[in-house]
Amino acid sequence: MASDRGPSAGDPTLRRRIEPWEFEFSFDPRKFCKEACLLYEIQWGNNRDVWRHSGKNTTKHVERNFIEKIASERYFCPSIRCFIFWYLSWSPCWECSKAIREFLNQHPNVTLVIYIARLFQHMDPQNRQGLKDLVQSGVTIQVMRAPEYEYCWRNFVNYPRGKEAHWPRYPPLWMNLYALELYCIILGLPPCLHISRRYQNQLIVFRLTLQNCHYQMIPPYILLAMGMIQLPMTWR
Repeated sequence: MASDRGPSAGDPTLRRRIEPWEFEFSFDPRKFCKEACLLYEIQWGNNRDVWRHSGKNTTKHVERNFIEKIASERYFCPSIRCFIFWYLSWSPCWECSKAIREFLNQHPNVTLVIYIARLFQHMDPQNRQGLKDLVQSGVTIQVMRAPEYEYCWRNFVNYPRGKEAHWPRYPPLWMNLYALELYCIILGLPPCLHISRRYQNQLIVFRLTLQNCHYQMIPPYILLAMGMIQLPMTWR
């Protein structure tokens, strides 16, 4: 049964939680905040205990900060199976993608799953190739959906008393747009999602432009969900 209270004062993750406004500001797929935010959890072997924390950009991107931090931790044991889940406000750039692959190559017992709220400069060929290389190296990358937003709210956010179920409900359209573009990146297709800023960056405009290769290689059920194709109608 869901509690009507916020995180307990005795919750060991309380001091590591972020505030609701930080979560909503950083992970809103409709907005382009400059600050990158990472929420992560680590699980070792068959141990059911999960370590949760958060991070932001410093002089380095948040992904590099995480890699340097975990590699220097005394509890990090390369011989033990490790599962890491990232919830990122922006997808990794090509340099961070390269650093992630190098880290995973050095630590084959680490499994990484990445959920992203937005794609970072996805028109850049190097960024696209970096994400594709990550997937090909065994990293799972998915766009955050409603279940991930709810999970992060409950486990990473210091939500107010009585607001446990008040995680932000973002329109699925933006999630679908990013998911479609991520699919194009993984398949090596040209960009179909174009994003522009107007009126001194206050208005973000999303536009889809599909080519024949998109219709040929993207599964029909995905295009159908996006409203890009329609089912044939049978008249009786």
